[in-house]
Amino acid sequence: MPQTATHAKARPDVARYVNDALRDRYFAACDAVYALGATAVAETDVETSFGTTHVYRYGPDGTGDPAGASRTPIVLVHGSGSCSAMWYPNTPAFSAERPVYAIDTPGDPGRSVHREPLHRPEDAARWLDETLAGLGLDRVHLVGSSYGGWLALNQAHRGSGRLASVTLLDPGGLEKVGLRFFVWIFVSLFATSAPKALRPRLARRLEQPVLIVPELRAMIRAGVRAHRIRRPAPLPLSERELATIRTPLYLVLGKRSLLVHPRRQVERVPRLIPGARAEIIADTGHGPQIDHAEEINRRMLRFMDSVERKPWS
Repeated sequence: MPQTATHAKARPDVARYVNDALRDRYFAACDAVYALGATAVAETDVETSFGTTHVYRYGPDGTGDPAGASRTPIVLVHGSGSCSAMWYPNTPAFSAERPVYAIDTPGDPGRSVHREPLHRPEDAARWLDETLAGLGLDRVHLVGSSYGGWLALNQAHRGSGRLASVTLLDPGGLEKVGLRFFVWIFVSLFATSAPKALRPRLARRLEQPVLIVPELRAMIRAGVRAHRIRRPAPLPLSERELATIRTPLYLVLGKRSLLVHPRRQVERVPRLIPGARAEIIADTGHGPQIDHAEEINRRMLRFMDSVERKPWS
């Protein structure tokens, strides 16, 4: 498995680990989070123009649809500052029904190796297409959360050839990232150092499940210490760009999201993208797939099934 070269001269536009010891400590914390979800049946590395992409392969495990192994696979793209371990609440349900591939995005902490910047929209689309091609995937249901939502939305606009559908979970790419979101991130990171007795209350106030899942909290804290992200916040797609999208699209927003204005986007996205579905989930903020995993898993799988049952129009 490739490792980031932490001793090479650091480039200002390429992410890096601070040192090998902190990197390895972070990987150990990630493994504890992976253990909360489905067990990967394989791991693979895909060489691309922008670095080596590490991918985890799951299921089906034989408990769901017996024809699941031949169904269109799900590809998961995580949010900024995290890795594919964040999908632990979702991989069991998904992998019972379909093949699942969870990608570590180069540029974020994870087991991918970042060599060339890919934050420009055209580069991000090329990287993801090269990754899917390297996995031998011609047709996928792409699911993205937060920054991964921007990557998925960007792919639907610039490189939709392999996409059966796109599901966006409180995604970037719809609005410029505002100050309120960055303040929430900063306060949430600060809250990970709070006394254990206070964390459940802070988790409710901040809509931040990281604070009450010990393994997730440890992973996030280790990642902040170990890794340095080197990319600007992505710009949102214009209305003209959104209107080009013809891939079946499902948008899931937390009612108390601080990344987007949910009521605005639940009206705007279906108006711009023909046939798009959009829903607001109560009692959650930026992580509906974690806060309400069982229900969101059902809804996502139901959407994918509906796409395959009848042509999209």
